[in-house]
Amino acid sequence: MDHRHGFLNGLDEKKPAFLHPSNRWTGVLTVIENNRAQHQTWGPWTLGSVRKIKILSFLFGLMVTVLIMASYILTRDQKGLFLTPLPYHLTVESHPAQLPFNLSFATDYTVVREVVRSIVARVDFSQRRVPDLREVREKEPNIFSAIPLKFFPHLKNPCWYEEFFGNVTADPYGKNLYALYSKRFQAVYDHLRRAFPAHLHQHTGRHYRLRCLPFFYIIGQPKCGTTDLYDRLRLHPEVHFTTMKEPHWWTRKRFGIIRLSNGFHNPYPLNDYLDLFDQTANQIQDHLTSNSSKTHKKVDIIIGEASASTMWDNNAWVYFYDNGTEVEPPFLVQDFIHAVQPDARFIVMLRDPVERLYSDYLYFGMANKSVEDFHERVSESLNLFEGCLAERSIRSCIYNTTLNNLMPVRLQVGLYVIYLLDWLSVFSREQILILRLEDHAANRKITMRRVFEFLKLGPLTLQKEADITKSPASNTRRPANRNLGPMLPITKEILQSFYEPFNQRLARVLRDPAFLWM
Repeated sequence: MDHRHGFLNGLDEKKPAFLHPSNRWTGVLTVIENNRAQHQTWGPWTLGSVRKIKILSFLFGLMVTVLIMASYILTRDQKGLFLTPLPYHLTVESHPAQLPFNLSFATDYTVVREVVRSIVARVDFSQRRVPDLREVREKEPNIFSAIPLKFFPHLKNPCWYEEFFGNVTADPYGKNLYALYSKRFQAVYDHLRRAFPAHLHQHTGRHYRLRCLPFFYIIGQPKCGTTDLYDRLRLHPEVHFTTMKEPHWWTRKRFGIIRLSNGFHNPYPLNDYLDLFDQTANQIQDHLTSNSSKTHKKVDIIIGEASASTMWDNNAWVYFYDNGTEVEPPFLVQDFIHAVQPDARFIVMLRDPVERLYSDYLYFGMANKSVEDFHERVSESLNLFEGCLAERSIRSCIYNTTLNNLMPVRLQVGLYVIYLLDWLSVFSREQILILRLEDHAANRKITMRRVFEFLKLGPLTLQKEADITKSPASNTRRPANRNLGPMLPITKEILQSFYEPFNQRLARVLRDPAFLWM
């Protein structure tokens, strides 16, 4: 099956190339297997300097012990990374000769507080180098050969006509990887298969299908209320979403990542991603064909995409964009989205990063969850983060794949301002709506009206608005997790100190003290 894109008034004769597996995937897997064979589980991590800290006894006022804490230092050998499981499933294998003694991360408050002070002292907010458009297009030519520079002028949503080659009665979704791996969506794809021939547009003896991208993206952050926002927006008659809530195509699937701990699979082609929007594209097509060609009535239906990894997850860069000398990603997800959709809109939902981290910990399935275990994981992650900062910048550390996979909790996801500044390096402030979960929980009507205005949606009846704003909250904390209660006060104080300088900068960037979360 082959396609071309173009407009009815000027069709491109060039067939686009699609994303296919190439030798680079084989090379990456070879590196991974070699690392496993050599027991290099720590990747670029080596045991660094040992800090000796004397602690006064709280009971006797005497010096009773000396705690030895090791900090991990990142080397520049990023290619030596072994794909460790994602947070909450940390598994470390090491050769006995690599570690001369058993290392235990200190959880004492005094020690961890010193670690946080060391991190805060190294905080910087330097600007990233933004690649020019030519560099971006050369890096991923398959994307830009399939998506045109201009979209259909009479649609609010970005869509275009793509020429269809092949048998119109054949199954166009038979090899779609989303359909193969998501059995619960088989009914949707079955409907699309049956409707496919009827929605092909004929012009000068050729067949064309309407292809669409999202008008807006809900890009983050996880455990900040994005699911609740998604569920409410779905109730608006002008808003339609992808077949699944979180395709994760821009951040993971186009690289062949389903779970980084499982290595690489076949990359999901761009066409598989575009297929997710076909259900709405068919509705838009119906509106186009029902309108008179002379009236050109504007179709106001828009598509949303709600992958909460889009704002922050760039873990694949070290395998596909690293030239061996970079310590920061030369390309980020937003560079590619901006190159194909410079007018796209984005919604970001944030919450107190301290509470976000605890909610993140409780959400992921694991045995023996407890507030003490959470404290231990926070302490371990802070030590790892400090070790990275001994040699690298903040930006380098939050995008460091090895560090992100080693930390037992996802500290980096709560460093909102770093990600936001990187998005603002390519998109304007007017294109990004930033909300707080705390405000949304307090008054959903105000929050949703801000969203409707941002997306330029039409007016609603009072009853429809009530249906959207008064429905129960989605994806709330499970009863078993609520029974654990709040985190330990000492853990909360440590995390507040860690996130404070980042929250302060975020509040200044947004000119809103509410983002201090004080």
